[in-house]
Amino acid sequence: MTLIAAFVSSWFLLVSSVAPAQPQAPSPDAILVRVDLNAISGTKVILSEMVIHSRRDTRSVKAKSWIQGADKAFTEYLDPPREKGTKMLKLGDQLWMYSPSTDRTISISGHMLRQSVMGSDLSYEDMMEDRKLRDAYEAKVIDEESLLERPCWVLELVAKSDDVSYYSRKVWVDKDRYVLLREDRFAKSGKLLKTLEVKSVVRVRDHWIPNVLVFRDVLKQGNGTEFRVESVEFDVAIPDYVFTKASLRK
Repeated sequence: MTLIAAFVSSWFLLVSSVAPAQPQAPSPDAILVRVDLNAISGTKVILSEMVIHSRRDTRSVKAKSWIQGADKAFTEYLDPPREKGTKMLKLGDQLWMYSPSTDRTISISGHMLRQSVMGSDLSYEDMMEDRKLRDAYEAKVIDEESLLERPCWVLELVAKSDDVSYYSRKVWVDKDRYVLLREDRFAKSGKLLKTLEVKSVVRVRDHWIPNVLVFRDVLKQGNGTEFRVESVEFDVAIPDYVFTKASLRK
């Protein structure tokens, strides 16, 4: 070995020994825990709009939702006039809908859960999904990519049991904000069923909220359903009676 080569080798070893260690990536479970903490809060009130781009036309539906944790949700549709007054109540794994045109409350269960909500790309099952990802799926990190100019971990999620809407998912998690920026949802056969793409994210108090996102049922024709969050309030006092069947008819 020449003197120069020996010097370079010694310098490389010295620098390597004093260089700070790169921070270790969190485990897949730890990533999901952070995602769940960001997404699920005590209480929140959301004013939102669905813009449904079907094969034939485009229309919008506005709604207000009161949500408590992952198990309780009450939604009232505000516009258009033909949908105004329609209400939905979720308690755990049960879902009811009230229609003012028929003055009836019906239970949404079984195969009905797979039906479209007001012609959108979302099913009632999708509307019901507030379960923590960490509780429902086993996860592993399979890649790293960039979305919306944000570094992301790409995770593969596989269901722990059969009582979930999608057997597996591929999700892109913002490394800094722990918010999902994209999802691909699959059947047990591996067939792609739905996609979710976040267009923008805002910070509200201690939470990062996707405020514009697009759902797409790949088995349907059309350009997907755009979901816009117009406002969100956290830690709001919500009266207990809101999460009762009696509130559907008020």
